[in-house]
Amino acid sequence: MFKNRYVRTIVCSRVLLQLGIWIRNYAVLLYVTDLTNNDPVYVSLISVAEFAPIFLFALIGGTFADRWRPKRTMVWSDLLSGLSVGVVLLAVMNGGWTALLIGSFVSASLSQFSQPSAMKLYKQHVPGEQLQGVMALSQTVIAVFTVLGPVTGTFIFLQFGINVSLVLTAILFLGSSLVLSSLPRDAEEASSSGEGSFMKELTAGLRYIGSNRSLRTLCLTFAAIGLASGLTQPLQIFLVMEKLGQSKSFLQWLVMTNGAAMLVGGAVIMGIAKKVQPQLLLMAGLIVTAICTAAMGASEMVWLTIVLLVISGLFFPSIQSGIQTLLVRNTEGAFIGRVMGAIMPVFMGMMVIGMFISGYLKNTFSLLTVYLLSGGLILVGALLLLPLMTKKKTKSTNKEDPSP
Repeated sequence: MFKNRYVRTIVCSRVLLQLGIWIRNYAVLLYVTDLTNNDPVYVSLISVAEFAPIFLFALIGGTFADRWRPKRTMVWSDLLSGLSVGVVLLAVMNGGWTALLIGSFVSASLSQFSQPSAMKLYKQHVPGEQLQGVMALSQTVIAVFTVLGPVTGTFIFLQFGINVSLVLTAILFLGSSLVLSSLPRDAEEASSSGEGSFMKELTAGLRYIGSNRSLRTLCLTFAAIGLASGLTQPLQIFLVMEKLGQSKSFLQWLVMTNGAAMLVGGAVIMGIAKKVQPQLLLMAGLIVTAICTAAMGASEMVWLTIVLLVISGLFFPSIQSGIQTLLVRNTEGAFIGRVMGAIMPVFMGMMVIGMFISGYLKNTFSLLTVYLLSGGLILVGALLLLPLMTKKKTKSTNKEDPSP
């Protein structure tokens, strides 16, 4: 995979971006909590600034990513992100700390243009048999920073302060832009819908998803997984305190354990990617995660919960790489941006709904009930994939038994 210039360059770019994002996120979080005396309103605004662009600009960014050349889009997105951090730094130096929220919003918005373009380049320049391994590699990079990112971001802020944190973030974003600029020039590509208007291309992308059975199925699976994730994410702290009888600080060790297992799982997926079909990989990951989620809600033993977190962490990369591989394989290159831009908000939207109702469900029923419900939803997501498994099996049968 690393012999492929596009894979090597984009992964290097993502490493710089991930490091910059984690440093920025934790610097903003810690700085704002210090200034506002842990005001929950301002802390919640940080999450809004980071997640709202996914709802507002994912489909718009995906549509523009299909209209624009991918390399140029990624280079300019990272360049503008770096420059926006520089502007925020000037504002903070003059006492305008609220600019941090605006800067996070702008940077997260620009990423909605960059991410679909990266998938488009993978679609164009990565052979089909290597695609799943590349997706696993991307998830491994994310897993690495899930473990190291919070520690790195916190250390840099506590040692050097907000100004140095923002300077480093800007340098990393600009470095990503510079790395991407080394890619060959974008080739001319035919538009998916001629020279139509933006709205025509956007609606054409939605119609494309609606007419594609595989994409509709993946969209429903994504929705089920998103809702399930939202139900349990805010309740992890209660799992630590009520079920395990530990202090709040113990949660960080569970998160790091899960992240380390994700890292190992990503490496394993890269090794077996060519041998296992993405449908099977995705379904196996969902079934194992469903069982582990339900069992964690019932577990009252620290060692058992850790074992379940390790197992689910090992299989989590198979879910992400499986979904992304299927999305890219089942989407024409000209529609990659719009497909990614339409399906990601489905996941995030359902996750937010799950987070909104999780506390109510816990108070009405119990923590165990919520975790069982989450596991059930993940299992439903796996069952929704059965049509794709049948479709793949039918294709294989036709190849093995050609009609005389």
